[in-house]
Amino acid sequence: MQHLDAADLNSRTFLALAVILVAVRAVGWLVGKIGQPRVLGEIVAGILLGPSALGVVFPGSTEHLFPPQVVQSLNVLAQIGLVIFMLLVGLEIDLRALRGQGRKVTLISQASMLVPIALSVPLSLWLHPRFGEGTGRLEFSLFMAAAMAITAFPVLSRLLQESDLLRTRVGVVSLLCAATNDVVAWFLLAVVVAVVNSSGPLDVVLTLAWSAVYVALMLVVVRPLLRRWGRPPIWGVLVIAVLSAWVTDLIGIHAIFGAFMAGAVMPREPTWLRAVEGKLGSVTSVLLLPVFFGLVGISTRVDLLSTPALWLTVLLVVAVATAGKLSGSALTARLTGEPWPESLLIGVLMNTRGLTEVVILTVGVQLGVVSPPLFAIMVLMALATTFMAAPLIAALKRRTTFAGVDEPAGAR
Repeated sequence: MQHLDAADLNSRTFLALAVILVAVRAVGWLVGKIGQPRVLGEIVAGILLGPSALGVVFPGSTEHLFPPQVVQSLNVLAQIGLVIFMLLVGLEIDLRALRGQGRKVTLISQASMLVPIALSVPLSLWLHPRFGEGTGRLEFSLFMAAAMAITAFPVLSRLLQESDLLRTRVGVVSLLCAATNDVVAWFLLAVVVAVVNSSGPLDVVLTLAWSAVYVALMLVVVRPLLRRWGRPPIWGVLVIAVLSAWVTDLIGIHAIFGAFMAGAVMPREPTWLRAVEGKLGSVTSVLLLPVFFGLVGISTRVDLLSTPALWLTVLLVVAVATAGKLSGSALTARLTGEPWPESLLIGVLMNTRGLTEVVILTVGVQLGVVSPPLFAIMVLMALATTFMAAPLIAALKRRTTFAGVDEPAGAR
């Protein structure tokens, strides 16, 4: 392993950062040209920089561009980007909209989690002997349940915007379902992290008890104080997010949960929210998240999937993930009175995983629950479920006109 002095480390880190930014921008632009969300291309760009692509074409290039010390330096930026990203996810989810939901939204959001979790149980039992070495079956199964249950709320929102469906009734229902889904999924992930990090049942109970105290304080104390503050400055928002992430990391449920909760309790003044999201979102999407994607790409060893059996496993995981999310959401929407086109659209949107899935997988790697081959398989699943969304939405739009926000189901 080569050792870099301080000057060399700075120089190599800047070079690696420039390579990541150019690759992410270029592939994101290309993917956008074929009607896919830019985030999909950014994840692909990260994979292309890793040993599975660049390292195959130019042996040793990945190790030269991203030696361990450089990766360690970039990882600090990536973690900051992850915290701010989760803050922005929390800002987008209005907890007030989750209260007093209609029967339709409640049933769809529950089914969109329960069906994938149910299907993940037999899949986990089959995957564990093959990819879960050194991990308890319970921890492995819980993590797979959380990974299968998640919906990429930010990607879903952008897909609706780009397809002009955001102001339709089915778009609003999908957003509410995804918001509910993600709130529950992040709590489920917090439980998984608590179980994995614990030394026994008592430790799990204590971690969950402290987590409940933390959530209560955020909702009952911090949120009213922020409401009185009115329009916290950007530096105040960042300090609250970082401190909240620090607290949840100390509790043992991971820093990303704290950042998410910080965003969820922020004031809901629309003009202020747009200003915060604009200032933080540009820096995060242009600089910090590309670093995260680059490091994910280095860790995504698609070259480890070297046998037909492993690629059949990829197909199986994609099929189970799609069956759970798409069919569970679509069939429940149909049973609650939605026409088939609207029901299928809700299923397609809820099946989108994108960056949010990658965030959960990264947590799994840090916990030691996800092995390199399984990480590659699950990243490919996230890409596949996100990639299929745009063409399916376009096909459904060609077949029907979706009702506006105030129109009844089936209105044309």
